[in-house]
This record gives sequence, C-alpha cells and structure tokens, in this order.
Amino acid sequence: MSQRIVSFVMSGGVGSRLWPLSREDNPKQFHDLSGDGSMLAKTLRRLTARPAGQTPIFLIASERHAERVHADLAGLDLAGGGPLFEPTGRNTAAAIALATLRTLSEFGDSLVLVVPSDHEISTAGQFWQSIEAGAEAAAAGRLVVFGIKPTQPETGYGYIEVAGAQGGIFDVTRFVEKPDLATAQSYLRAENFYWNTGIFLFRAGAMRDAFAAFRPDIWRATAAAYKAATSDLSGLYMPLELYEAIPSISIDYAIMERAQGIAMVPADFRWNDLGSWQSLLDVGPADEQGNVVIGDVVAIDCENSYIRSDGRLLSAIAMKDVAIVSTADATFVAPVSHSQHVKKIVEQLEKSGRLETRFTPAHDRVIESGAWRRRVHHWLFQETLPLWSTSGVDERHGGFHEALGFDTNPLMKPKRMRTQARQVYAFAVASARGWHGPADRLISHGIEFMARNGRTDKGGWVRTLHVDGSVADATEDAYDHSCVLLALAHAHMSGNPDALRLGEETFAFLDAHLEDHRMTGFLETSDGKGERRSNPHMHLLEAFLAWHQATGERAHLRRAARIIDLFRSHFFDRESWTLGEYFDDEWRPAGEKGAWTEPGHHFEWASLLVDFAGRSGQAELSGFARKLYASAIANGLNRATGLAYGAVSRQGLPLDLISRSWPQAEAVKAAIALDGSGGPDLKPEIEERVGRLFRWHIDPAPLGLWIDRIDERGRSLASDVPASIFYHLVCALTQYLDGTAEKTA
Repeated sequence: MSQRIVSFVMSGGVGSRLWPLSREDNPKQFHDLSGDGSMLAKTLRRLTARPAGQTPIFLIASERHAERVHADLAGLDLAGGGPLFEPTGRNTAAAIALATLRTLSEFGDSLVLVVPSDHEISTAGQFWQSIEAGAEAAAAGRLVVFGIKPTQPETGYGYIEVAGAQGGIFDVTRFVEKPDLATAQSYLRAENFYWNTGIFLFRAGAMRDAFAAFRPDIWRATAAAYKAATSDLSGLYMPLELYEAIPSISIDYAIMERAQGIAMVPADFRWNDLGSWQSLLDVGPADEQGNVVIGDVVAIDCENSYIRSDGRLLSAIAMKDVAIVSTADATFVAPVSHSQHVKKIVEQLEKSGRLETRFTPAHDRVIESGAWRRRVHHWLFQETLPLWSTSGVDERHGGFHEALGFDTNPLMKPKRMRTQARQVYAFAVASARGWHGPADRLISHGIEFMARNGRTDKGGWVRTLHVDGSVADATEDAYDHSCVLLALAHAHMSGNPDALRLGEETFAFLDAHLEDHRMTGFLETSDGKGERRSNPHMHLLEAFLAWHQATGERAHLRRAARIIDLFRSHFFDRESWTLGEYFDDEWRPAGEKGAWTEPGHHFEWASLLVDFAGRSGQAELSGFARKLYASAIANGLNRATGLAYGAVSRQGLPLDLISRSWPQAEAVKAAIALDGSGGPDLKPEIEERVGRLFRWHIDPAPLGLWIDRIDERGRSLASDVPASIFYHLVCALTQYLDGTAEKTA
C-alpha cells in the first residue's frame, strides 16, 4: 500500500529573470507561460494526479497574493490541505520548517514532499514515478533530492554532485551554486553532476531533527509563529511580528549543505524551471523557423527567437536568437544566450527607484493624456468651488464649517484650526488657477476668524475652536501650525495684507516652542509630550517650500533641508522603500506602530521630494520619490477597487482596510510630480488615478461633494463630507488641469 505523502507547494518567489513579464505584484507562478493555465495551477494539478496513495496538498504563499492563490485553487480537491500564508518572505528554510510543523501536527511523522510552484513538468506520471522511487529512502530517514541529467552547460541552475548508486539512489557529495560557463562545461563532461530541481522528499521527523542539529533558532522561531497562527476557511495566517523574527536563509545553506547521508533520485520527468526567456523558447510552441511568437506580433525572416507582446503591436525583421518581450510599460531585448542577465537590468532599475519592477500596469489604463480634463474642470469650477464658497462658509460666527451633510447643510461640529487654514489655502490655490469666485473675501474671512479667536498667549495657534469661535482645545500642535503656515504663504501670494506678519509671528513661535532643542525636528506639541510622528514634519516641509515660493528666501529652504535630513536618516526604510509613521523620542520605530505605513503619505512625500529636488538641486531625491510611489502602488492598493488602503505594513499587509479620498488625490499629485522626473512616462498613470478618484469617491456623491470613506469592497462608509479634504482635491485637480493645459477644456 502506498505511503501517505503530504505535499507542499512553495509560491514565494518574484521570478525577476522573467522581467518585464514577472513582477513583484504579479510574479512568475501566476502567469500562463506554456499553456494550460498558470504555473501554480499546473503544479497543483500535477500533485492531485498521484495514481495511488493519500496526498493532502498545502500551499505556502505570500499573504499579499491571497486573492490570486484562491483563484488558482478554485475547483481543485486538495484532499484536506489548503493554503498557509506567510505575512513576509523568510526564504525556503522557514517555508520547509513550516511544512514540517504542519505535517507533524496534523499527520504525524509522515513523508513530506516540497516542490516549487513555478517549474514546468509536463509528464505527471513520470513525476510521481520518480517521487515514489525516493519514498523508501525518505522513510528510512534520509533527506531526498531529485536531479536532472544535464543536456547542456547551463549556468542558471544549481548542481548536485553524486557518488556511487545503490538501487537507483545516489549518495550526494555536495551541492554547487550556479556556475560560470567553463565550470558548467566541466560538470557536463564529468557525468556525475545533475541539475538541482529544488524538489525535496523527507520524513517530517528527519527534517525536524536536521533543524535541531543545524539551525534550532529557525525551528524555534517558526514553531512560535505557527503556534500563534489563526485559521479560517481561507487558510492559515501567521502573525507578522513572530514570522518576521525567523532568520531568512535558504534550506540549502541552512540544512542541505551540512546534513549527512542525503540521497538523490535521478528524475525521469521532463523538467524546466522556466527561469529565463531561453527556457521559454525551449518549451514553447515554435513555428517552422524555431520562433515562439505570442501576442500581437508580426515577425519577418526571424529565427530561433522568443517574441512576445502583451499589449500593442510588436514588429521584428531578421532577428535571430533573440528575446524580445514587450509589455504595456517596458520592453526587453537581448540575445537569448544572454537573457539570464535580465536580473542585472532589474537591479539597475531597483537602484534608481523605477516603478516597472514593482507593479503591473492595469489593462484598462487610459492612454490619452487629458482624457478627464473636461469632467475635472466642470466638477471643480462649476460644482465644488461654488458650493464650498457658500454653504461651507460660516457667515454668522466666522470661519468655515468643519463638515457638510450630503444634503449640503452645514454640520455644527467644532472647528479645527487645520481645517480653517486648509480652506484658506484651497481658495488661494483656486484663485491662482483662474477661479473667478470671491477668493480674496474668503481668504480674509478665514484669516480674520483664525487670528481673532485662535491665537495663544505664546503667539501660537490653538488646536480647536467651538462653532461660535471660543476655544475648545488650546493645545499648540505642530501639525496645525504647519497648516497655518501653508495657508499664510498662499494667502501672502494672493495679496492678503496680514499674511506676511502672521507668518513671521508663527515662525517665531515655531522656533521658540516647537523646535526640538536637540535640533532633531519638531515636537508634536509645545509641552513636548507624546510619541514622534513623521507626518507633521512632512506638512512642515510643505509649508517651508510654500514660503520659499512666496518670498524666495533661502532660509526657508534651509528649514526644509533639515526635514529632508530626517527623512534620509530616520523616516525612510531603504530595504522596503517604505516610510515610517510613529517613532519614539530617539527616532526609533515605536513598537507595533513602528511597522505602520500609509500609502497616502508615501504619495505626499513623493511630491514634496520632487519639489525640493527642483529647488535645491539635490536630484537624487527624485529617486527616493519614485521608490515611495512604487512601494505605495505595489503594496498599498486594494486590488478590488484600485484605491489606496488607509495603512499597510512594511511587507504590504493591509492594516487599515478603509480607502479615504485624500490618498487618491495625493496619488494624482505624486504621479504628476514624477512624470518627467527621469522615470517612465506616467501620463497613463495620472489618468488612471484621476479616473479612480472620480469612479469611487466623486461621481457617486451629490454635486460638489464626495464620498470620503469606502470599505474594502467599494461600499460607502461616509456619513458626512469633511471640509479638511477640500484642499487635497482642489490642489490635486488644479495641478492636473495645469499639466493638461494644451488639451481643449
């Protein structure tokens, strides 16, 4: 009777050798590269095809790919298995430790089969014959691997060196990493080297003992994460804080290169890891000239070439032995013999913060620049500004209403200083962009209310006022002061007679009471209490740049440069391309909140970094801006709606599923800022971001209003319309109109 084999599929790689098709958000295993479905789906179907014996099938995958995984699992009988989701990648040693733990807890000391998700194995029957051939050795406690007899000197594969065989099973002498060409040629001549398929078969207890002998730290950390995991019908989920504590190392380095008595079974199945465009040329359906042609392609007099278009027409003449791969936003061309080196291109793109390695453009992107111009112009100047310049103004008590209902009636809420300032700023921006409404009166109305009711004894500004203008909260908050400074800068540019004086007084207060005495940024409030946040610093940077624009004084750029220094040294994480939100007094990430990132703030910082780069000449900051934008687009979007989540972890796991309107507006501004800054043409991206803002937030709302809060399924959660969002929309959409000014309105 056949032994039970518990199968695990590892689906965690990116497949960068198949760029530009394979990307971080849509890796190789989810593509149909040779027909009959995605690589992952084909792998799962192969495992279900075992002729005899019980075979529960599990999948170890990234949690951020959960939706894609569930789509590929649809209709498959996993015989009691299911997905195990990693909150962050920790390499193959962690994955195999997890597989071993799962097997021991549910099936005891059974045999475990671990296979990659992205290899082409077209002969399922021979695959299982090879696996069964290694079952006896695995049951006896040996770790079993599977090798393919080389047919050419392949430099893209790892190798296994073997010694004498017994009963068709070889003893492994050593594992060898990917060799150079001369070494690969010597391996081919030696005849005792095999390609390493990356497939493992072992008894669960044997692998547990191997971890105990060689890497007990990995076993303990994985066991802790597994013990704390939660499970529902969709799969098993490990807690991020425990799983990311597992050392990240491959199973080869952790165990296989150190263990004794490893066995190798020569594999009889047809195998290709589809790790290069050459490999796809080898397995694809070739024409009479040896070309594999996919998509909208016209190829004339071409030979032995892989030519693929995933978008527009691609034409080629007299190409021989080349790979040409074109997607909506990138094209790769190389001799097929050199296509392994595409990773060098990817590395170069990563260093410069290019977006094309991180996310895949949507198929429904609007290519024509300015396609939304007419709708934007009408909504802004005919619907929104007229409404908020009347219904949004408190003519009785002064200032501006904090929110409107969906019937456009004002709601009697306390008036935050930041909202009063933002309304002043928005009307000043609108006036500068050609709005013919009563901007000067509204700016004076707002500033008079703020100055009459909102000043503190120290010369600062209070946090909140009651509807009638009396003080509700006298806290002097850095965030509020940044908004006041921004408003006063634009009011000064609009000609307001009081703005410059009030701005100078606010700067004096900022220096005296909110600046950290250690010269490391600014305090949250004048009493110096509370955790430190990057967000008030971002808004202060915005205000400093506005004052430089208003006055031309370099002192404001020097202030801005100090914020930039904090960004470089503390806020930005170079490994994940993310921006931290919460810090302790020494600018170290603050506990659980230290892993919290907000896509909307990534977009805001990206715009400001490009602005500062243009003013200061620090051109390298545009690279940081592109990285922030790429990270937010790749990891921060709800794939169901295309909208930015409220917050995600540094690994891209959603922490706040609500999509608010302001991050979508800031995404528009960031794409506009980055377009032409040395990266890709982002005009289609700009149109897509504007389109999604209108599709989900603006068009479903009454005239001049917007839906501020949307859940993960696209349903409105909004009960009112906050005035604090008005400036985000006005600023983003006027910038969009500026950038498409050559289009007919």
